[in-house]
Amino acid sequence: MSEQFERADLCFGHGTDNAWDEAVYLVLSCAELEDDEANLDRPLNEATLAHIESVAQRRIQERVPLVYLLKHCRYMGYKFSIGEGVIVPRSPIGYLLREGLAPWLPANVESIVDLCSGSGCLGIVAAYEFPSATITLVEMDPEALSLAQQNVAEHGLGSRIKIVAADATKWRPEVPADLVLANPPYVDASDMAHLPREFQAEPSFGLAAGSDGLDVMNPIIDARRDYVAETGLIVGEVGASAPALLRRYPNLPFIWPDLYAGGEGVFLLEGSAHNSHTARL
Repeated sequence: MSEQFERADLCFGHGTDNAWDEAVYLVLSCAELEDDEANLDRPLNEATLAHIESVAQRRIQERVPLVYLLKHCRYMGYKFSIGEGVIVPRSPIGYLLREGLAPWLPANVESIVDLCSGSGCLGIVAAYEFPSATITLVEMDPEALSLAQQNVAEHGLGSRIKIVAADATKWRPEVPADLVLANPPYVDASDMAHLPREFQAEPSFGLAAGSDGLDVMNPIIDARRDYVAETGLIVGEVGASAPALLRRYPNLPFIWPDLYAGGEGVFLLEGSAHNSHTARL
């Protein structure tokens, strides 16, 4: 199957980054087997094999992300429901939550806000990583909100996660949060015009962010005092629009952590930057 995927010149990047891993994920998911090497040699019945072949052919012919065909995805080791019309979770912020924020985090993280939260996966990961914190997911798309509600319920986190239907650039928390996650649309107009078919299958409103990719992030940065406490931290993702962000805010002390699992353009901004007399806004 991996050879078929390679010959079809598929584009990856929605949970896997190569044909072999994509094929393994497809087989194990269709066979309802755990991600264990020993399961790769397990015999499968004819019905399961037929299902695997059907999904593989759809992946090749329709050129959509595999997780849309499976109706679920794996992100940071957790299983989430996903569907067409909603961006596939893949942010490297998840890995930072697990292992890369300690030097900059406040002593106690009691409140977390996830702006442009989509299907809720990143906020749910944050809930697992910070078990004493309450989390607010902010999203305006109805399909994403429905999936977020489903995922929160499936993970049994309804008592700790609040879901707000709102435009993240206009909504404000009652009290600035200790940790703000911002993974808004950030693809600029030039890159939008050259997206591979698999990425074109995702909703354009979840990707496109104007000529420089910052139409959503700029208002969040400008209103950062309202979102995050002075002792808190903003973690934002702008991908390839990072140079444009630096041009707009040349005096803000952005921190660009190493992304060990790939990706680009993730910044940290400490709440103390509010007081920088040289910082724009």
